[in-house]
Amino acid sequence: MHLCDAHNHLQDDRFAGREDELAAEAVQAGVARMVVNGSGESDWPQVASLADLHPTMIVPAFGCHPWYLGERTPQWREELVRQLDLTPGAVIGEIGIDRWMLENPERWRTYLGAAGAGSVPPSMAEQEAAFTAQLQLAAERNLSASIHCLQAFGRLQELLSANPRPARGFLLHSYGGPVELVAPFAKLGAYFSFPGYFAHERKARQREVFRAVPPDRLLIETDAPDQLPPDALNRHPLTDPATGQPLNHPANLAAIYQYVSDFFGEPVEALATQVAANFTRLFG
Repeated sequence: MHLCDAHNHLQDDRFAGREDELAAEAVQAGVARMVVNGSGESDWPQVASLADLHPTMIVPAFGCHPWYLGERTPQWREELVRQLDLTPGAVIGEIGIDRWMLENPERWRTYLGAAGAGSVPPSMAEQEAAFTAQLQLAAERNLSASIHCLQAFGRLQELLSANPRPARGFLLHSYGGPVELVAPFAKLGAYFSFPGYFAHERKARQREVFRAVPPDRLLIETDAPDQLPPDALNRHPLTDPATGQPLNHPANLAAIYQYVSDFFGEPVEALATQVAANFTRLFG
């Protein structure tokens, strides 16, 4: 089986230089392709370097994540265009909008660590401006876009409806919106990725929403090093050497595929074939 990880952050500093080792272990677990998403200008070169080292496996994605908009330089859009021009097969991501951090600023700052001290979450207006600028670039170049959204799915639908979108489609990564929006989003071109994190018992509502996702729009992701799956699916335990905190290993993708196949009651081989076709259609 050729397994495809629709969304991760292999370049994350918490992996502490172990990226090549983790990529090799992912390959051994059956991972054939993965989309590695940048979060801002500071990590785009790392994403490009990983894609250069693993050209058949890694789809590089460059974007300004809403959590890190405060770190942008005045030339961020020009730099994004330059990075896309220089990197074969590059797509857009991770971009999006996030109302959660506006309502939970202390938790947001805690997640950011030292970089978050004294930071103020960007307003919705600032987030929407950055999001639509990047979405427009994806539409102009017909590049897939990986979209982050928390507690703002109604507004996201409005923005997607009112702005140009890439003809090939876009990904709603770790889709946590209501079931009622699955069909409208799919009509706009959405694909929906299931993360291993949704296998936790407390995530039953989010899991059930995926029963409404059309089979030809389903993808699977790890979001490594984040969204750690339940212990039973954490087949490759990993920790942050700086803090000792557990991290999600991209090789956990195989266990997530098995969970999703059991969830839908279909053979994992059939699921893998369908997801691989969906992945190729969206990301090329």
